Amino acid sequence: MAPLEDDDLLREILVRLPPQPSSLPRASAICKRWRLLLSDPGFSRRFRIHHRRSPPLLGFFRRNDALPVVPTLDAPDCVSPGRFSLQRGDGDQFMSLGCRHGLVLVFNKPKNQILVWDPVTGDQHRLVVPLGVAAHAEKTTINGAVLRAGAAGDDDAQHFQVVLAVADNDDEQHRQALACVYSSETGAWGDLVSTQLPSDVLMSDAAILVSTDKPAVLVGDSLYWKLAGNIDGILKFDLEKQSLAVIRVPVHILEEGQYMFLIMRAEGGGLGLLIQTDCSIQLWKMKTDCDGVASWGLGRTIELDKLLSMNSEETDMLIPGLEEENNVVFMWADHIVFTVHLESMKFKKLSGTYPLSHYHPFRSVYAAGKACLQIFIVTKPS
Repeated sequence: MAPLEDDDLLREILVRLPPQPSSLPRASAICKRWRLLLSDPGFSRRFRIHHRRSPPLLGFFRRNDALPVVPTLDAPDCVSPGRFSLQRGDGDQFMSLGCRHGLVLVFNKPKNQILVWDPVTGDQHRLVVPLGVAAHAEKTTINGAVLRAGAAGDDDAQHFQVVLAVADNDDEQHRQALACVYSSETGAWGDLVSTQLPSDVLMSDAAILVSTDKPAVLVGDSLYWKLAGNIDGILKFDLEKQSLAVIRVPVHILEEGQYMFLIMRAEGGGLGLLIQTDCSIQLWKMKTDCDGVASWGLGRTIELDKLLSMNSEETDMLIPGLEEENNVVFMWADHIVFTVHLESMKFKKLSGTYPLSHYHPFRSVYAAGKACLQIFIVTKPS
C-alpha cells in the first residue's frame, strides 16, 4: 500500500498543515477522499489541539457595543467578520474585557452578566456577576479575564476560569481591590478576595478604578490589571494562591507625568511595562535581587517613528492594543494601523483605515467545518 493510501498516515500528515484558515479548505479541494477526512469533526478537533500552542492572530475585537471584529490576515486567510458576530438580545449592551485562549470575555452591564464566548465554535456561557462585585460595579468600572483550564491554555480544554476585579471606594480611608473567580468545573463563583490599597500613594480624593482601557495580562500564574484614578499602580492576582497585591510603577512615571503605560510580558519572561513617550516606547522589566527586593529596570528604547518611517511632528502615534502572547503591539496613526513585533522588530501595515478604539487581539485556530469547505469548493476558481 502506498503511504498516502493509508488513511491513518494521511491524517497524521494533514494535521500538520499550517494553522491558517485557508489550509483545510485548500487541501479539501484535492479530492473527495481528502475532503471526507478533513470534514470529520474529530479531525477538526485534532487540528486545533495540534496547533494550540501557536494559533494565528485572526484579528482583533473593538471594544464597543457591537463588538466588531477586524481581520488582520491577508487573503485567502482573511476570515469574514460576519463569521465572528455575537447576536444581541433585547436590552443587551456589550463591552469586551479581553480575549485569551480562543475565548472572548464580554460584560453585559444592563443584565449584570458576564458572557464567555468562543467565536470559532459559537459556544456561549452566561454568568451572573456575583453580588460582592456587582455592588461596586454600579459605582465604578470592573475588569476581568478569562483563561482555559490547563497549563498550556488548551483551546479545546473543557473547563475555563473567569476572574473579575473591582475597586471598593466606599471607605475612603480603607480602600480595597476585590476579585472573584468563577470555575466552569464547579459551576460556581469562589469567595471574594481583597487587598488594601496603599494610602501613601493616593494622589487625590478621586475614585480608584481597575482600568478598562486595557485588558488583563497573564504572566506566569498571575493576572495583572492597570489601576487608575488617584493611584497609578498594577493590581496582581495570583491564580495559584488566590491572592491580590498592588505593585508600584517606576517612580519616574509619576514624576514626569508619563501615565501612558501598558503591562506586558517582559522580554525573557516576567512582568514588564511598555511606557510610551511621544513616538518612542521604553521596555521595562521587574527584577528581584538576592534579598527578594523587587525593582524596575529599563531594558531598551524603540523609536517607532523611525521604525515605521513616519513624521512624528505631524502624526500622533497611539497604542490601542497589545497581544500578550507574542508581545505584538498595535500602533494607530491617522487611521492607519501597524502591528509591531517587539522582539523581532518586524512590522506590518494593515490594509484599510481604522477608527481609534480599544483593540482586543484574538488568536485561535479556525478549522473550517463542512459548510465552509463546501463554500470554498463551490467558489474555487477553475
